[in-house]
Amino acid sequence: MPASKETLARRIDQALGRTPADLVIKDARLLNLVTGEIDAGDIAIAGDTVVGIHDTYRGRVEIDGRGAVVVPGFVDAHVHVESSLMAPAGFEDAVLPRGTTTAVCDPHEIANVLGPDGIRFILDAAETLRLDLRVQLSSCVPSTALETSGARLEAADLAALRGRARALGLAEVMNVPGVLAKDDGLLAKLAAFQDAPIDGHAPLVGGRDLNAVIACGVRSCHESTSLPEAREKLRKGMHALIREGSVARNLAALAPLITETTAPFTALCTDDRNPLDIAEEGHIDHLVRRAIALGAPVTAVYRAASWSAAQLYGLTDRGLVAPGRRADLVLLDDLETCAIRSVIKDGRPVGDEAAAPVAPPDRALRSVRLAPVTPELFAAPVPQPTAVIGVAEGTLLTERVDLTPPARGADPARDVLMLAVLERHGVNGNVARGFVHGFGLPRGALAGSVGHDSHNVIVVGADAGDMAAAVNRVTELQGGFVAMLDGKVVAELALPLAGLMSLQPLAEVVARLRHLRDASRALGCRLADPFQTLAFLPLPVIPHLRLTDRGLVDVDRFRLLAA
Repeated sequence: MPASKETLARRIDQALGRTPADLVIKDARLLNLVTGEIDAGDIAIAGDTVVGIHDTYRGRVEIDGRGAVVVPGFVDAHVHVESSLMAPAGFEDAVLPRGTTTAVCDPHEIANVLGPDGIRFILDAAETLRLDLRVQLSSCVPSTALETSGARLEAADLAALRGRARALGLAEVMNVPGVLAKDDGLLAKLAAFQDAPIDGHAPLVGGRDLNAVIACGVRSCHESTSLPEAREKLRKGMHALIREGSVARNLAALAPLITETTAPFTALCTDDRNPLDIAEEGHIDHLVRRAIALGAPVTAVYRAASWSAAQLYGLTDRGLVAPGRRADLVLLDDLETCAIRSVIKDGRPVGDEAAAPVAPPDRALRSVRLAPVTPELFAAPVPQPTAVIGVAEGTLLTERVDLTPPARGADPARDVLMLAVLERHGVNGNVARGFVHGFGLPRGALAGSVGHDSHNVIVVGADAGDMAAAVNRVTELQGGFVAMLDGKVVAELALPLAGLMSLQPLAEVVARLRHLRDASRALGCRLADPFQTLAFLPLPVIPHLRLTDRGLVDVDRFRLLAA
């Protein structure tokens, strides 16, 4: 909202020292992202805006900044709030004390379950937060025609939401084959947002294909996994979003991309990061300290963590500690390790206050429409032809593993486990089965209702009985994660809000996730976060093999291999 004449007058008086500033950080040092220098002096704030630096000020409230370095609040350039497993208020609780003062989200997880109602829920909740949560409107619901979702969004649905205060532009355009084939619906969405930020999703896309995607107005991509891939996107004018989530951990490969030259065109994002990792490692602050430890220049990293992302999305009022900029600030005890002392949002210190939860749509709490299943479903032979999906730690990419699938059931001795996706929206009752290698699960089963992006129920296991019991428990919970052994639940987390998010406090969710992690390890699973890995196995827009409710998908050829 533009400042009034009265607000501007107060800023002038406080900047000139005629009246005490509303808040002053005394004797601080600030990292100047324009010059790279560390400047000393007071920082004066009027309302939600910085009005003075490089001078001495009096304040109605004064904070001792001695020994601290002040940097702009961090911006998560691409995140799915639902992947925090928390409603927006819980997400704020997790990340705002970590210095993330702005987050640009794509609510396509909940949109795939609830359609426009899901996006409206996120927009409504955003207006109650201190965290500045901005919304890119979901472009691909569903992501492709190779899966069954609970909703479908067309250009008109998105256009109806453009006027909302927190809406920015068009979220990640995932269906690159659809763009290249000039899909009419996708082109309509792209055309409707040519004057707004448009995010991309182009893993391993290069050459003329990449040219064509960028020529449609797509300005960013968070899916690069190698330096050559990311550099090609940078050279062609794309903003490279460097991701470090819970499963996709690309920072080690891409940290050399952050230089003094390229920092204005790079940004940091988490995409999908669960609250256990946020609690134990951090959020954007974790990416900052890790990038610096990997050798990226300090000033360039902090620029990528704030100003660069803000510029990409037209949020020009933030990203610098300077007069006229939003007073979203992080006080650090150490610059290189990003050791946070305190956070200031809109000119006010962040404390223990919590946003009031926004009531979800009624149907969000009854979104898992799945009949009980029996072990016979998972013990029967899998139709041919089929292949074994290979998963690995730290990447969303999968491979075709050179292993012969078992005739029926699983073969845990070779780490060839049964994998199944069950349509849970009440549309068609599809069930598809296949095999996966890399979980290292010799017994039991793991199941969940988080299955990107259509969010059908997905289960992996060594035992058909445990698989059936795990699926049935997920249904009873109306969504969640379950670890099962010998027909008994060994750990679980209920996610009844659209089958994606918890209604419990942050501390309870973190504790249950820790229990699930420990239980998975006790079952023999060798993946650090098996539920996140499992959640991405139905996503048919990331190479190379996926399993949706319609069958095994060859992503490179964009077609089903088996029904």
